[in-house]
Amino acid sequence: MPSIKVALSKPFAKYIAKKIKKWSSKPIETQHKVFKNLIAEAKQTAFGKDHNFSSISSFKDFQNNVPVRDYEELKPYVERVVAGEEDVLWKGKPIYFAKTSGTTSGAKYIPITKESMPTHVNAARNAILLYIHETGNAKFVDGKMIFLQGSPILDEKNGIKLGRLSGIVAHYVPKYLQKNRMPSLKTNCIEDWETKVDAIVEETINEDMSIISGIPSWVQMYFEKLIEKSGKSVGDLFKNFNLFIFGGVNYEPYRAKFENLIGRKVDSIELYPASEGFFAFQDKQDEKGMLLQLDSGIFYEFIEAEHFFEDNPKRITIADVKLSVNYVMIISTTAGLWAYNIGDTVQFTSLKPYRVIVSGRIKHFISAFGEHVIGKEVEQALREATENTSISVNEFTVAPQINPEEGLPYHEWLIEFENEPENEAQLIEGLEASLKQQNSYYLDLIDGKVLRPLKITKIKKDGFQSYMKSIGKLGGQNKIPRLSNDRKIADSLYQFNLTK
Repeated sequence: MPSIKVALSKPFAKYIAKKIKKWSSKPIETQHKVFKNLIAEAKQTAFGKDHNFSSISSFKDFQNNVPVRDYEELKPYVERVVAGEEDVLWKGKPIYFAKTSGTTSGAKYIPITKESMPTHVNAARNAILLYIHETGNAKFVDGKMIFLQGSPILDEKNGIKLGRLSGIVAHYVPKYLQKNRMPSLKTNCIEDWETKVDAIVEETINEDMSIISGIPSWVQMYFEKLIEKSGKSVGDLFKNFNLFIFGGVNYEPYRAKFENLIGRKVDSIELYPASEGFFAFQDKQDEKGMLLQLDSGIFYEFIEAEHFFEDNPKRITIADVKLSVNYVMIISTTAGLWAYNIGDTVQFTSLKPYRVIVSGRIKHFISAFGEHVIGKEVEQALREATENTSISVNEFTVAPQINPEEGLPYHEWLIEFENEPENEAQLIEGLEASLKQQNSYYLDLIDGKVLRPLKITKIKKDGFQSYMKSIGKLGGQNKIPRLSNDRKIADSLYQFNLTK
């Protein structure tokens, strides 16, 4: 007999699906409404006055008045908000700052307003509801759910609460899910990640877990500790665990390892949340990409990544995007971010409706020799090269080796294997073939003897976790870049090198 929660979830899921279909089937009109509302609401702010919002009536006007900025360039305005000033980037004051540890800017304070906060919560909820509507599976709402996240303890700065986004969102879990939610508040407040995961294992090992959610690399750590303590696979331990929700990184490099740890396949939902906004979520189990949230107070612009570093690169709206092109995503939001470069690159997998995949970071690429290799390409290469093999990879990153002791330069792949390749040369051959097929620049550099084929450096078991711990970034929302254009990470990982 299904519970009341299960019974009510299906008509609610149908209602939400209908609402989403309504705006997703009128994407240009939806974005136009969002744009007009943003400009109207912010006319009297300091930013709006500085950028002539009162005279903006078209996208072209907006482009002419508002340049693309990253956090550093928007920082003078943000600092005024942090100092307690009102009506700076958005009307009034934000209700939170999502504090992030930027790699170039130190601590970043991303405003969250009363208008933007609901979109973070509703998007995650809607992703689950669309899954229920599509599959008819709602039994999991009666089981226990765990969301591996940052501490919900919030600090305060000039009357505005601040913390990590996942910690802020933890305060908005609907009441009807509170009873099912794990871990306990006490455990969730533990700051040290390893201590926290150990406590989560103790709390959950005898529970009926049905949904597990988090960044794959940190969920993997939780799974391994569960198996170590129980001697059972995760699937045997949690018989009703059938839905994994993840975001932050591509799941594909982890999929084979996860299926091995769980002992069976489980459905998954991919999310695309960030402190700056909740941009997309997977709306169909059998479609590639995530549905772009066009009705969430976010106006999107796109710049082709290939031209991003040119003077005045062309900014376009969703009306002009094309499939499979690598775009830098630019956002303007109800949190008061204007023509803001969040640093992510995306590619469209569908235009009816608009679906995207995250292809990487505009700062995370390798182009030491003009090859323009991006995150999506190295992840796809690893997936293709290890398909139908026993090779299993825990973690990896790629960096250029510009000045080798001998021979031509090359790309170095630092890989922590779960199951090592029997034939490393064959793996390298597979990686090379995939990269050459995906990236003509890389092919030309190899064929032109500017680069030699890649090299693999094996990293010890848990080496990546040890590295993240050594830089104070173990757990939470922290993740290893898939590739870098310098050797900072690669050289630091050498202390965890198996082949030294």
